[in-house]
Amino acid sequence: MKKLYSFAAISIFALFISATVRSGLPAEEETIPMSLYDSIVSMDATWEDAYNNCKLDVMEELISEDLEFYHDQGGLLTSKSKLNEALKNNICGKVKRVLKQGSIEVYEIKGYGAVEMGLHGFMNINQKGFPDHYAKFIHLWKRENNKWRITRVISLH
Repeated sequence: MKKLYSFAAISIFALFISATVRSGLPAEEETIPMSLYDSIVSMDATWEDAYNNCKLDVMEELISEDLEFYHDQGGLLTSKSKLNEALKNNICGKVKRVLKQGSIEVYEIKGYGAVEMGLHGFMNINQKGFPDHYAKFIHLWKRENNKWRITRVISLH
């Protein structure tokens, strides 16, 4: 009888652990719709193309008025116009962004949008190949009026 209780306790514990582990899986392995993942990956590609090719109008459209940009070296920036000015003066024609393939994770935020996390590197515009270093980033995307906009950025180097 004691063995039966032990077996039952172990079985219940195993079920609890498997349920807990399941909830910790990356978003794309859970119930996140692939269409959301694909949408955010597409938006990231749009952002990267605009960033690398100085498409200021596209960057302007993708950045929310409610921006909060947290940079581990530069601090907090909350002005969309100041970010656009910095992109124009410091990035355009000088720096390109390279996403590390396969690094994007997407997690749905119900009623708001999605969190995108990944790795990207930055290089001189004329440099060929791949960056020597990839940095972590987090983008919070908000879906409103049928458009995706970046509302929060956390950039870690």
